[in-house]
Amino acid sequence: MPDAEFIPQATADGSFTFFSKEFDEAFHSQYGARQEAEKKFVEPTQLQQKAQQPRLRLLDICYGLGYNTAAALATIWQVNPSCSVEVIALESNLGVPQAAIAHKLLQSWCQPVTQLLTQLATEHQIQTNNLKAKLIIGDARKTIQELHQAQLQAEAIFLDPFSPPHCPQLWTVEFLQQVALCLAPDGRLATYSCAAAVRTALIQAGLKIGSTPPVGRRSPGTVAAWAIDLPALSSEEQEHLLTRAAIPYRDPQLSDPASIILQRRQQEQNASSLMSTSQWKQHRKNQ
Repeated sequence: MPDAEFIPQATADGSFTFFSKEFDEAFHSQYGARQEAEKKFVEPTQLQQKAQQPRLRLLDICYGLGYNTAAALATIWQVNPSCSVEVIALESNLGVPQAAIAHKLLQSWCQPVTQLLTQLATEHQIQTNNLKAKLIIGDARKTIQELHQAQLQAEAIFLDPFSPPHCPQLWTVEFLQQVALCLAPDGRLATYSCAAAVRTALIQAGLKIGSTPPVGRRSPGTVAAWAIDLPALSSEEQEHLLTRAAIPYRDPQLSDPASIILQRRQQEQNASSLMSTSQWKQHRKNQ
């Protein structure tokens, strides 16, 4: 039986998403869940080009319904059916991928993707000729440290938690430092967020950042890498990183509850002499 907590909601491109009562937020934006997976995650990490390689490693943080991994596998194997892919997926709530399977939400992807991800949600790991996948359930702040210790180096990282105000613990400087350590030298990290606090945290983790095109809404996403060849931020985006909004979330021991992380940032913002976002917007308008 599908988990009664997760009821499919249609999005504009015909694909479905869920609403999380725990985080008071939908898993995807309303313009299109599948489109978001393809445009915000698969394209910015250049998987179509990377698929020429004999093997690829993906780290999917906040696996959720499995759309980002599904879109990635479909893209890679369309280009190169013999590419050997390793997927490590982190998720806190096993009920989400299992509900997505129960409601047949992955059926729109071609086989063998649907069949493989059904198996992943049930058995938590897969080993076939061209896919090795593991679904790790738990607090990503703990599991990311284990992956770093195991010297994971991923060519693509999908960073897809709920939004920073609702899930600050997965957007902190300390967490993103651990994530960055799992990114291969030629790898790319993609996220839907363009929040100044998130971008600052990625920069403090040592990464270069760039903008990804807006899809169905005004705000762009963010791509990060060790290399420099990324789409440049606009002058407005660069200016936003100099405001109080860019003060990042912090979680020194990678163990604080969301309320403490939010409170810590609020105190740091209150004590800051940086311009607030509203002041900055007014200043830009007056120029």
